[in-house]
Amino acid sequence: MVIEFLEIKNDAIGNGGIKGKNRLFPSFLFLADIGLCGDNASMETIHVDPDRISYKPLTPAVDSLKRGGIIVYPTDTVYGIGCDIFMSDAIRRIAEIKKRDANKPFSFICMSVAQISEFAFVPNWAFRLMSKVLPGPYTFILEARKTNIPKKMLGKRNTVGVRIPDDRVCQLLVEQLGRPILTSSVNLAGGEPLTDPAMLPEEFSSRIEMAISVGPLLGDPSTVVDATGGVPEVIRLGKGPVVW
Repeated sequence: MVIEFLEIKNDAIGNGGIKGKNRLFPSFLFLADIGLCGDNASMETIHVDPDRISYKPLTPAVDSLKRGGIIVYPTDTVYGIGCDIFMSDAIRRIAEIKKRDANKPFSFICMSVAQISEFAFVPNWAFRLMSKVLPGPYTFILEARKTNIPKKMLGKRNTVGVRIPDDRVCQLLVEQLGRPILTSSVNLAGGEPLTDPAMLPEEFSSRIEMAISVGPLLGDPSTVVDATGGVPEVIRLGKGPVVW
């Protein structure tokens, strides 16, 4: 469904509530209060113009992330499914939705190389390379800083996969949330990624709180680069060209 805003009069709010003028609230805030978020959620869709992206239309999605919600959002490759990386239950739910091995780690989106360095060790040569190609369609595998990141995000070699997509929606979501967002393609494990949120099967839409749609996205997955050694090693060649 498309987001609707409800007008709540100040006399409808109990003691300690909001006072003053009548206020407009997204309807999903009240759905959360009556237990319709999570596995029984009714997915709401935010339609945005990819040429006119701003903070305000994305605020409901950020609020959902803060409450542990799962969202679908556009990237510079394909649509992603994600959550706040510190919401362990949401991470579990995403693995279940995708029918993915719960022990297989997810990548996550940061807003800058500086933020990446809070969660991973970035060698000098990798910093220079990442500064050159990011934002862009790349996933970099780096050694994790164990104390700063949830265990569910760690790979077997104590590594993490990080992205900074060249997409304004992703950038604003992470900036407003203030924390990285888990990212994975919208598909069943091993399947083809979804190209349009309007085509989400019920097994996805019934368990996702919100989708941000910019229309169909046709693209290749990101290029995956292992940056844990002394030189970059391309693990998967995708949309990002090898320019080094």
